[in-house]
Amino acid sequence: MRPLMITRLLCITAVLCALSGHTQATPFTPSHDDEVVEVLRERPLSAQEKQWRQLRAQARAEPFNAILAAQVARQAIDWSRHDGDPRLMGQAQAALSIWWQQPNPPADIRLLRATILQSTHDFDAALRDLQALVKAQPNNAQAWLTLASVLQVTGQYASARTACDGLQQAHATWHHQVCQLELASLQGQAVRAQAGLNLLAQREPADLTDYINLVRAELAERLGQASEAETLYQGLLAQDADAYTEGAYADLLLDQHRPQDAIARLQRWQRNDSLLLRLAQAYVATNDARATQAIQALRARFAAAHARGDNVHRREEARFTLHLLKQPDKALKLAVANWQVQKEPADARILLEAALAAHEPEAAAPARLFIQQSGWADKRLEGLL
Repeated sequence: MRPLMITRLLCITAVLCALSGHTQATPFTPSHDDEVVEVLRERPLSAQEKQWRQLRAQARAEPFNAILAAQVARQAIDWSRHDGDPRLMGQAQAALSIWWQQPNPPADIRLLRATILQSTHDFDAALRDLQALVKAQPNNAQAWLTLASVLQVTGQYASARTACDGLQQAHATWHHQVCQLELASLQGQAVRAQAGLNLLAQREPADLTDYINLVRAELAERLGQASEAETLYQGLLAQDADAYTEGAYADLLLDQHRPQDAIARLQRWQRNDSLLLRLAQAYVATNDARATQAIQALRARFAAAHARGDNVHRREEARFTLHLLKQPDKALKLAVANWQVQKEPADARILLEAALAAHEPEAAAPARLFIQQSGWADKRLEGLL
C-alpha cells in the first residue's frame, strides 16, 4: 500500500462473483481447442520475485517470527493492491495464520489483519481491530486512516470524521486535511472541498501527490468535470499504473462512450477480474467478437468464486449480471445485498440502475434516502434518482 494510505477498499482486491442462473457452481469447459484458460509465466523470475520467495521460505521456517510474517504479509498486500490479484491477499492471510484468531496480536500484525479483513469486506471485524489499535496506539496514523476509510465506505460519516481527527492527533496533518475534505465532498460541500484539495495539491509533500490527485480525480468525475478527471487519472497512471486507478479511468472512458480507448488500456489487464469486466463491456459496446470469450472467462471465474463461498463483491457481480447477462431481477438482488454492506457512489449507481431496469424503483429507496441525507453531488446519478 502507499505510505499511510488506503486508496480505496473495494477496488483493488476485487474477486468478481456471478451466478449463471444456478446457485450450484458448474465447471468451466473451453468451447474451442485454442481458447486460453490460463497464462503461465512467460519470463524468468525477477530479482524482486526471487527475494520474495526467499522471504516466504524463511518465514515458513520460522512460523512464530512476527517480524518475518509481517514482512511477507505487507509485501503480498502491496502487490495485491497494485495488481488486483486476490491470491496475494490470501498469501498475506496465510502468513498471519498463527495470529489470525488471537484476540490481541502484536500491533503490526493487527493492522495487517484489519487490512486483509476490510479487503474481504468483513468490515465489522476490521473495525474491531482498528478501534482497539487506535485506542492502544493513538499516534498510529496508518490505523487512523484505515479506520476512517472503512467508516467512509460503510457510510458512517460522523464516525469517519472523528477518525480523520485522529490523524491530527497522530501528527499526520496533510492526511488529516485530505481526509476531512474528502468527507466534506460527500456531505454537501463538494465545491468547497474541491477548492481545498486543489490548494493542497499546490503545496503537498511529494509522497502525497498520488493520494491527493486520486481524491481530486474522483471528485472531479462526480462533479461532471470529465476533462479534469481524465487529466488527473492519466497523470497517476503515467507514474505507476495500478488496477484501481485503471478501473476508475476505464469507467470514465465507458461513461464518455469511448470503449475503444478503454480496450486499448485494458488489454494487458485480463488476469484482473474487475478490469476484465470493464474490457468485456467495452467489447460489447463495439460489437467486438472477443466479447463472447471475455464473458465466458468471467462466468468461469465467478463460478470459482462461488465454489469458494465468496459472495462478498456483489457490486461487480451485480454490474456483470445487469449489463452483460441482461438479468435485471438477479442484478437487483445482488445490488440490494451489496448496499447493505457498503455505501459508495458506485454502490448507489448499480442499485439505482438495477432497480430501474427491473421496474422496481422502490427497491432503491434506501440509496435515494442516503444520498439525500448525506448531500452527495454526483452528476452520474442525476438521471437515475
